[in-house]
Amino acid sequence: MPTALTKTATIIGIDAHIIEVEADVSIGMGVFNIVGLPDGTIKESRERIVAALNNSCGEFPIRRVVVNLAPADIKKVGTGFDLPVALAVLEASKQLPHGCLRDYLIVGELALDGKIRPIDGILAIGLAAKKAGIRTLIVPEENGPAAAIVDGLSVLTASHIRHLFDHFTENAFLSEAVSQLEPSDLGPPEDFLDFSDVKGQESAKRALEIAAAGKHNVLLTGPPGSGKSMLSKRLPGILPPLSFDEALEVTKIHSIAGTISKSHQLVNQRAFRSPHHSTSGAGLIGGGTYPRPGEVSLAHHGVLFLDEFPEFPRSILDLLRQPLEDKRVVISRASVSLQFPSDFVLLAAMNPCPCGYLGSEGKECVCSNTSVLKYRSKISGPLLDRIDMQIEMPALSYEEMNFAKKGESSQMIRERVLAARNTQLSRFVDTTTSYNSNMTHAEVELYCKLETEGHELLASVLRKYRLSGRAHDSILKVARTIADLEQSPSIRTWHLSEAVTYRCLDRELHF
Repeated sequence: MPTALTKTATIIGIDAHIIEVEADVSIGMGVFNIVGLPDGTIKESRERIVAALNNSCGEFPIRRVVVNLAPADIKKVGTGFDLPVALAVLEASKQLPHGCLRDYLIVGELALDGKIRPIDGILAIGLAAKKAGIRTLIVPEENGPAAAIVDGLSVLTASHIRHLFDHFTENAFLSEAVSQLEPSDLGPPEDFLDFSDVKGQESAKRALEIAAAGKHNVLLTGPPGSGKSMLSKRLPGILPPLSFDEALEVTKIHSIAGTISKSHQLVNQRAFRSPHHSTSGAGLIGGGTYPRPGEVSLAHHGVLFLDEFPEFPRSILDLLRQPLEDKRVVISRASVSLQFPSDFVLLAAMNPCPCGYLGSEGKECVCSNTSVLKYRSKISGPLLDRIDMQIEMPALSYEEMNFAKKGESSQMIRERVLAARNTQLSRFVDTTTSYNSNMTHAEVELYCKLETEGHELLASVLRKYRLSGRAHDSILKVARTIADLEQSPSIRTWHLSEAVTYRCLDRELHF
């Protein structure tokens, strides 16, 4: 009997790799083997495939059946191999016309009665198919709209393997999926928490506006109840809407991680991830036996909020140093090295001391100097150096809580943020840089030139607080963002002075 051939895909990291499925049916004992480095899920698919074919269409051949997944040196994972393997067996046993599957990429999980279930990572599979020059996909019905987002692909859907059997034998053609995505789906979020709900804390609001405009990392310090978490949850409401390319990246990551519905077309809002301080290193950065995206990748193009910052183990926090610097995570295993994107805004919150009331006027701190330094030492110097803005938030007075007027709405703040972001996009139009926080040292020297008075101020600050070269560049990047918010072509002394005030922990630790 001739060998049947079709194509499917497996997910490795956040990308899909095209896999050829070869099936051979020959005379022999009733044996069904799948070779080519399948994982346990694929090995178990033999029972699902046999039952699905016997219960729905045709029959599973009582012959020696061998299915090869090529290339054989790539580990294959997932339940999406059920459907292509079943169809390849039907073709190899002459129940389907010879060669009918060659031009398709097919994915889907089978139920015992032949129903086709959706799978994770369909957008990554669609993008990989387009890159490989494959024109037609056959996917589960629920996955159809998400796969149809990819331009240039014909996406056919089916809810039962019988529909596919009839498609290839009786010309009962499958329906084609159409994306229902509208341009308005990538507009500003409508259900965000509004900045106007937060009374007082005007300096912290100003700092978050600057952080949103330049994509700077922020650490909020203040006593319990000062509004750190309340403000942090409102940061996504002032960020610009995702571009279509950013939305594709984010959707691909979340689809592979299984954090959204398999039928979800596109993630249209920036992520706000807030892991608990008991999370593991693999949970935060990514990893596992088959490496999966962690919180830093799920927060890609969004916000990673770490509340109670010093409660995270220091070894876990130091894992953030590479993602913050390189905007990507590299996970190496004996057989493979994978990269996960991690371009996010780090927003952290902490108390000033273990009891939480150091410097508070309303309640006396009971911590010793040693315990305060031990508490703060949980955040290493190299990590703190990568946080551009460190903001103090004092406790609110009774008058502020009850009589303070409402501040600006998130919409008003977002308009200024958008104007500053557009200024940056124009500035970096011919480079790979997009935001002020991502500037290289050479770009800092080019776009962050100071007046004589500014040089004198920055030099005195660096000497007094013994700041590093990275902190020097960080202050200039923040000053550049402040100038962009005012639509100022140059950095003035007051822009630099404001940027310096956002290094409060550096000042306190070097008294």
